[in-house]
Amino acid sequence: MRKVALILSVLIVSGLGAAAYSRSLKTADPGFKTVLVTRGEVVEKALAVGAIRPDQEISVKSKISGIVRKTYREVGDYVHAGEPLFEIQPDPTPLELTEARREVESTTNAWDQAKRKFDRQDALRKQGITSSQDWDTAQRDLQETESRLGLAREKLALVEKGRIKSDRLNVESIIRAPVSGTVLELAVHEGDPVVPLTSYQSGTALAVMADMKTLLFKGTVDEIDVGKLTEGLPAKIKIGALPEAVIEGRLSKISPKSKTSEGATLFDVEIAIVASKGVVLRAGYSANADIVVKEKKDVLLIPERLVKFEGGKATIEVPGEAGKEPLKKEIKYGLSDGMNVEVTDGLKEKDAVVERPPKKIE
Repeated sequence: MRKVALILSVLIVSGLGAAAYSRSLKTADPGFKTVLVTRGEVVEKALAVGAIRPDQEISVKSKISGIVRKTYREVGDYVHAGEPLFEIQPDPTPLELTEARREVESTTNAWDQAKRKFDRQDALRKQGITSSQDWDTAQRDLQETESRLGLAREKLALVEKGRIKSDRLNVESIIRAPVSGTVLELAVHEGDPVVPLTSYQSGTALAVMADMKTLLFKGTVDEIDVGKLTEGLPAKIKIGALPEAVIEGRLSKISPKSKTSEGATLFDVEIAIVASKGVVLRAGYSANADIVVKEKKDVLLIPERLVKFEGGKATIEVPGEAGKEPLKKEIKYGLSDGMNVEVTDGLKEKDAVVERPPKKIE
């Protein structure tokens, strides 16, 4: 009997001890952590995705047809305006050459006839035999045929040699740089055919040039953010190929019209580079730009994930008294950067805010 009573006493004491230990664990581990209110900087930003581009790219084209005889420059060369880039060798078809020569021959004959007629009328006018009207007609016919002959000879020179130099026109087979800049791309090489630029065809692009001193960021911003933007806002550009580099810029242009890409509505923006801090930029670098919409320094901050927004109000949880559940508290908030939110009223620096553990999905 005493043995049974002793066993029951031991069990009761063990149960009471286990219950007390369980309560102590609950007190020591309330099931949540706390985060302190800190002071810091909060920046509201709009993200632009794009690349580094020259302010203006020039496509070099030829006014004559033929084949590329010589290339004077390579990609990356800096060229001053007027310096040679290519030499084009005319390559007419037999039909084109024959027609050009025949036209010169026929217009030469027409000019000879008009010249003889004019000389005859001029001699008769001096003798007072012909009328002024007949002399004027002969002179006009001579001038017209002379003009046609000049055009026919220029056409033949262009077909045969690719060069024309006269008082009215100056065309040469040497393609020169239209502006000063760097050769970004060579679209043709020696031996490639060239189609000329005319009023009815775009022609063959020979090279692409640009002034690499006037680079800027060209990209797109989502329609959600574009309403916050105004020209002149500062921006920080991050280059994908240069992760340590941060380029300072300023928003210079916002497109008035949207475009759609993969179901998203986007707006084109341009950011002028203010300072590159010695970073060597290249055309085509992919980049992201953080456009600073608003910025505040030395303000109270808490993680935005701890705030519940309901009905236009913001609430957080603060620790309750020992052993009790946390208390809900309303705060007033200001600027947010998506990670942290500014607290304008309701909390002080180093106050504790409850952070609940994430819910487990079962």
